[in-house]
Amino acid sequence: MHASIHIRFVNGSDFYSLAPLINEWWGGRDMAAMLPKLFFDHFTNTSFVAKIEGEIVGFLIGFLSPSKVNEAYIHFIGVHPPYRNQQIGTLLYKRFFTVAKQHNRQIVRCVTSPVNKTSIAYHKKMGFDIEEGNKQLDGVDVTTNYDGKGQDRVCFVKQLR
Repeated sequence: MHASIHIRFVNGSDFYSLAPLINEWWGGRDMAAMLPKLFFDHFTNTSFVAKIEGEIVGFLIGFLSPSKVNEAYIHFIGVHPPYRNQQIGTLLYKRFFTVAKQHNRQIVRCVTSPVNKTSIAYHKKMGFDIEEGNKQLDGVDVTTNYDGKGQDRVCFVKQLR
């Protein structure tokens, strides 16, 4: 882990710094629509940026579920590729877990694409369980059409202790 990592809550201006980076961090895939500015305006108490020497190297967008008062949800997390495998994602998740527990949430949920084997392995390493889906793909439970027609997802759940 890099000694000078600084994690803080997001603010509205972080959107303008992160938006141009998202597609680059995902190898040119069009991911920018997953990160609208409203997250930076409305989830400021549950979302974070990680910086090293003033450069944004990671972020986590999460929120406390308004309809499931025992749950919190992680919508999107990213770590700048040169900074991966340096515990930045782990620190962001742990900070979110702490905030969720402070708000009496015992369950955290998130999803990923079934083709994202790295994400699946990472979430399992972070203590998430894969929820039962309605089909299996490569031995992994998948919920079909979770995010719309043809948008299957692996659904995760973690019990906070």
